[in-house]
Amino acid sequence: MFFDFSVKDFIDILLVAALLYYTYKLMKSTGSINLFTGILVFVIIWLLVTQIFEMRLLGSIFDKLVSVGVVALIILFQDEIRRFLFNLGSHRNVRRLVRFFTGHVEKKVEHDTILPIVMACLNMSKQKVGALIVIEHTFPLDEVVATGEEINADIKQRLIENIFFKNSPLHDGAMVVNKRKIRAAGCILPVSHDMNIPKELGLRHRAAMGISQQTDAHAIIVSEETGGISVAYQGQFYLNLSAEELETLLSKEE
Repeated sequence: MFFDFSVKDFIDILLVAALLYYTYKLMKSTGSINLFTGILVFVIIWLLVTQIFEMRLLGSIFDKLVSVGVVALIILFQDEIRRFLFNLGSHRNVRRLVRFFTGHVEKKVEHDTILPIVMACLNMSKQKVGALIVIEHTFPLDEVVATGEEINADIKQRLIENIFFKNSPLHDGAMVVNKRKIRAAGCILPVSHDMNIPKELGLRHRAAMGISQQTDAHAIIVSEETGGISVAYQGQFYLNLSAEELETLLSKEE
């Protein structure tokens, strides 16, 4: 045999393949797939030059580029790296492991918070009033709140409906809510460039998907065209929800 292949080598290859696949999905969702492909091609050429063909001069040039390129990639992909680490830390199995060792118990979103939001969405759905509501969890949304008008008011059904009323100056943006207060309205969310999002879904849905991909927030969308209620959570859509389904999804503990 030309080389020894053990179980450890198989696990090594499997982990690298999983890492490349996850990176591919992350780059695709942010519209950076061409950049990822270019980096992958560069790495393959670098390995061929240095490890297979052993070209010393060209290999030394590539080595210098790689050493500088690592720093450049960290700067270039700082948002994606932060999202990767956050998704890793917020994964349900990791969180369960942390709760097991620390004894910490996560609290669900309180029913008094959920009910006014659900009822407001139900009324806006009947009247086909467009809305976008983001419920903040463990990931702070201070940067998003800073793009809108701070409200800091109790969560009330009528207040939510008035903010998204068609003649309201804040109805086009997103509302940010935490477990106790309406933090802000008229906020700007990051728009997802994921090509897998159905074309019939509008800008509100893409904005909801964008914030759900970057944070652990629930993003509720009420369609202005159809009146349908949807939720984006952890990079996944839950479309055409009933009031009961919406309440269950928002109160579910992950």
